[in-house]
Amino acid sequence: MRIEIAWDAADGVGESPVWDSKTESLYWVDIIGRQIRVLHLRSHSVEDSPTPDFPTALALYDNPPGALVALANGIAHWDGEHSFQHLFAPDPFAGNRLNEGKCDPSGRFWVGSMQNNLHANGTSKKITCCRGALFRYDGNASCERLTAHEFGIANTMAWSPDQEYFYCADTIRNIFVRYDYHSTEGIISNPTIWSLDRIPGAPDGSCIDDDGCLWNARFGGSCLIRITPDGLVDQVLHVPVQNPTSCTFGGTGRNTLFITSARFGLNADQLAANPHEGSILAVDVAVGGNPEHRFKGHLSEER
Repeated sequence: MRIEIAWDAADGVGESPVWDSKTESLYWVDIIGRQIRVLHLRSHSVEDSPTPDFPTALALYDNPPGALVALANGIAHWDGEHSFQHLFAPDPFAGNRLNEGKCDPSGRFWVGSMQNNLHANGTSKKITCCRGALFRYDGNASCERLTAHEFGIANTMAWSPDQEYFYCADTIRNIFVRYDYHSTEGIISNPTIWSLDRIPGAPDGSCIDDDGCLWNARFGGSCLIRITPDGLVDQVLHVPVQNPTSCTFGGTGRNTLFITSARFGLNADQLAANPHEGSILAVDVAVGGNPEHRFKGHLSEER
């Protein structure tokens, strides 16, 4: 498979790629750069919008226009240009921040948290405990905690095509967790833990293909892996960056895998050896998948 550099983004931490089939554009965030970025494939140009805090994830929706954005300190509405409206802060722990976030098949926004690992200037702060959790935001002030505060870094969110399972990961503990997914209630149960200790890197963001297999970016491992519904690795995709961070399906045929990456933690010699670190990568794969689900809830400012 031929891997191309779709955009030499030089992201501090590129994350949360989302494909918009209506405009043939790829949305993502640069956490360290504090911006939302949009790559327009038709014009091969990028638009950047600064954010008021570290952006960690986003989900598109149609009415009103824009996106739901997880910022370090809470969930906000972005109008698609420059305005942000704070909506809800799911995690009550002081010293925690939000991390991965995606919408489930019903259009509810799921978001994970973690102990904050970033100083205000974007440099790293040591993680000393596992106290992140998963939350579900339905809109307005409706939010439910779905797990105990037990994650080091809550990462990876994906739902099986038949909506039987929900997948997530903990980067710190280097594990994946497969839950039974109850679509009507929007809850999860019966966790099954997968440990893949012999795979390079640590689990970061993921997406799921039409076969129900999970594509997972391995931070620090220069690769993505494809995991079957039984928890077995059946494919390793080596990429020309050290820190792939997440991935999503898009393109006209739904079989282009877009991959974000990060320069975070790399020294000057490493960046000089590979100036493409932090790029957006693209590769066509045999089995494609759907773009991420859009948010369908109602929005009002938190009171």
